[in-house]
Amino acid sequence: MVVSAEYIKEALSKQLPGSVSHQKVLPRNRSLIAPDEMKGKVKHSSVLLLLFITNNELTACLIKRPLHMKFHPGQIALPGGRVEKNETELETAFRETFEEIGIEQEKIEILGSLSDLYVEVSQFMIHPFVGWLREKPSFKINHNEVEKIILFPLKNFKSVFDEVEIETVRGKLNVPCIKFNGEVIWGATAMLLSEFFDVINS
Repeated sequence: MVVSAEYIKEALSKQLPGSVSHQKVLPRNRSLIAPDEMKGKVKHSSVLLLLFITNNELTACLIKRPLHMKFHPGQIALPGGRVEKNETELETAFRETFEEIGIEQEKIEILGSLSDLYVEVSQFMIHPFVGWLREKPSFKINHNEVEKIILFPLKNFKSVFDEVEIETVRGKLNVPCIKFNGEVIWGATAMLLSEFFDVINS
């Protein structure tokens, strides 16, 4: 799947599928909508779907979160984190990407954004941006926040998903997922990849 930055930018400028795409990989008994009593307690975070071409394939940079992390330990994620006071969502995405994997803001072209995504279990509202690099970068991993980097060729994203049993903070849960190189991509990351896949293939 080789597509240009211009093609992605144009696709993202149109109406986004949002929850239609998210629902495809939403774990059972999980909601995409914050209940009324929680709306004042929702925390905001930003992530960056960072794309580049390598081996003639459109590739996304994913990270694996260390087991000591407070939220979503051991899970496959996108670079990102909590929005700090006096910081825009985009500034958060740039800052966290640099802190976690060492990619400077100046090297990233923002092509657009995906739909905001509410994560019920951690009460985060995720603001996802899509960024483009002209070439495969040299990463500098912050091992306190990132166990490893996973370069995920988007040709491996399929619209028919596997299902695995995951141990979560709420107990065992059967979840739809994408398996890749011994890792399981599920939850918010899978939902955002699902929307991006649908956007560029619509």
